[in-house]
Amino acid sequence: MEKLNPMIVQTLGGVLKLLRLRFDPEPDVCPTSAITPDELAWPRVVRRAFSDPLVTHESTGVHGRGTEEVKTNDVTRRVGTGEVGYVVEFGRPTVGVRFRDIETMTRALAGIGIEFEPKNPVTHLMSDVKTGKLRDDILDEKILSAIVEFKTRIETVPAVLSKVDEVSRTLPTVVAIGVSTRCEKDGGSALEPVLAAEGFSFVRGKTNLGLGRGV
Repeated sequence: MEKLNPMIVQTLGGVLKLLRLRFDPEPDVCPTSAITPDELAWPRVVRRAFSDPLVTHESTGVHGRGTEEVKTNDVTRRVGTGEVGYVVEFGRPTVGVRFRDIETMTRALAGIGIEFEPKNPVTHLMSDVKTGKLRDDILDEKILSAIVEFKTRIETVPAVLSKVDEVSRTLPTVVAIGVSTRCEKDGGSALEPVLAAEGFSFVRGKTNLGLGRGV
């Protein structure tokens, strides 16, 4: 319609409206598939996996930047009694992050003895899971965001929070941390007083009701 004279369109539309007819000219827009993404080679291909939520990670078969975390813990039981699950997110919103900065955090966390989630995409890019070392050929790649997942015993929470806070202050990106644990039968949580004692404000963002548990 951009190429048609607007006066003609308005006049013809008015006449056809009186006759209870419609004038629907073929839209003059960009044709389907006119924009196609470039084929990316390694290591730039990791940018697509961590920047497009519709892309499935080849290493994990999971869409997005991480896993389902504890959203299905009633079925997976990834976080057990007395354990705490963590997600450390980098780069969101809109800032982005380089893998080199993620490695700074993962190596610092590995130094205090945490256990990285094996199904997490970032874990699959580690050349040494015990030390948190990432592959050298991806360190300079910048992505939209990424999530590092791991778990510890609840006694280790203060050390983890302190380390994440310390390292995040040295990184040129945004870092956010989420923690989760199993609630007590009365709905309480041994994690909440620990967070308060460490000076962290928090809200219960997600609660798993156990409805997915099999009988």
